[in-house]
Amino acid sequence: MGILDKLRSTFGFGHAASEPAVEPTFDAQVKEERRRNKRVNARDETRALIIDDSPTIVFALKKILQSAGFITYEALDAEAGITLARTETPDLIFLDIILPGANGFAALRTLRKDPKTAHIPVIMISGNEQATELFFGTRIGADDFMKKPFSRFEVFARIERLLDENMVPRRIATPSAEPASGFPD
Repeated sequence: MGILDKLRSTFGFGHAASEPAVEPTFDAQVKEERRRNKRVNARDETRALIIDDSPTIVFALKKILQSAGFITYEALDAEAGITLARTETPDLIFLDIILPGANGFAALRTLRKDPKTAHIPVIMISGNEQATELFFGTRIGADDFMKKPFSRFEVFARIERLLDENMVPRRIATPSAEPASGFPD
């Protein structure tokens, strides 16, 4: 089946009278709803820290965020990210789970224990299926999760969930929630 056939079958175009039309996919329905509802943006110059060891992911996320007026800081490992979080005090952190050296879970524990960074909302990101299951199976103190690959739409939908009345990202997890033990450091 070629790409045109897949598109036709997905969207119900070009079917013979004997073939049933296929309902639009969930993604198509979500995108259509998104077009009808105006996106709620964070205030201009919201500061976001991206901690990911993939330069491609860092670049893509940076471009997505900067297009909406965010100021971005980038780190390719947990240690550099924690240092930036302490010195720059971002409004929001995107934190990959699988990192060289300390992993994202260890970085999150460090961020939550530090009074300078404990209040910063964290969106965990990972393309690793086991990490995804581990995240959903425990309470680790993150505010949200995005699975790689992600879309521009998903990035802004995750941010919208964290915005307060002043359009500033805020934690939704309780600050007193302790990360579960048992994660490798």
